[in-house]
Order: sequence, then structure tokens, then C-alpha cells
Amino acid sequence: MSRTTIIVVAVLLILGVYGCSSYNGLVTKDTQVENAWANVQTQYQRRADLIPNLVRTVQGAANFEKSTLSAVIQARANATGINLNADQLTPENIQKFQAAQDQLSGSLSRLLAVAESYPQLKATQNFSELQAQLEGTENRITVARNDFNGVATSYNQSVRSFPNNIFAGVFGFQRKGLFEASQAAQSAPTVQF
Repeated sequence: MSRTTIIVVAVLLILGVYGCSSYNGLVTKDTQVENAWANVQTQYQRRADLIPNLVRTVQGAANFEKSTLSAVIQARANATGINLNADQLTPENIQKFQAAQDQLSGSLSRLLAVAESYPQLKATQNFSELQAQLEGTENRITVARNDFNGVATSYNQSVRSFPNNIFAGVFGFQRKGLFEASQAAQSAPTVQF
């Protein structure tokens, strides 16, 4: 074998090993994004499962604005109607998903605020337990979204950095969308006593 042939074979071997390593690294990160997305969906599903119990408890204990309950029920239907799998995590799809979830969060906030006007409702153990469960679920959602953003950011960095971006383009790895703060979060709530 000539020296040139040995050099070409060595370079091709190095590129092949690096290509396999890059591909496997991207697959690992993509799988981590899928897992983190599944965790986000699990927490949103937990919230969606708790809402009917909260609504029934409130309906049974208080007779007030039906429009508030209707808004919660409609927002839940909208939020659970958007299903994304890990292959559809584009920034646009994440924004649509987040908008539906933000609508549900707003409806729940209004429901809990109206319920504050009913002392007999606040005193019931079921309402207190459901309210605590919703608070815990909202915290879990925040943690799951933060975890997803961290894993997706790491994945996006790998997909965009050189020379991984070459292998990502060849093998079809695309950037994933991230959760962002909603427009309503841009202004602080007003508290009045």
C-alpha cells in the first residue's frame, strides 16, 4: 500500500468513527428531548384530569357564575385537544400548545378567584385538597417545562454546532421549539386590599 492510500483510509476511518459518534450523540439527545416532552405532557394531563373534580366540587358547593365554569370546561377541552408528538416540536407548534395551556391557566385562576368569594366553599376539605393538588401540579408543570427547555436547548446546540450540523442535516435532525413566557406574564399582577 502506498503512503497516500494509508492516509486516505485513515482519514476516512476517522471521519466514519466521528460521524457514527456524532449520529449516536444526536440520537441520544433527541431521545432525551422526547422523554422530556413526555414528562411535560404527563403533567398537563394530570392537570386536565384534576379539573373535572375541581369543577364538580365547586358546582356542588356554590351556586355562582356558570360562565366561569363554562370557560374552564371549554379551556380544558381546547388544551387537551392539541396533541403534539416529539417529531412536531417546532417553535410554532410549541406556541400553539402553550397558548391553549395559558388559556386554561387563566380560566383556572378566574375560577379560584371567584371561589374565594364563597367562604363555605373554601372551608370544604375537598376544595382545599383539590386546590393544593392544582398548585402542586402547576409547580410540576413548571419543572417539567424547565427540564424540557434545558434538554431541548442542549439538543439544539448540538444540531447547530459544527461539524455536528453537517451530520444533523444529512440525517434529518431538526431544531426543537422551546417554551417561552406568555404575554400575560410580561406585566406583574395588581394586588389590591
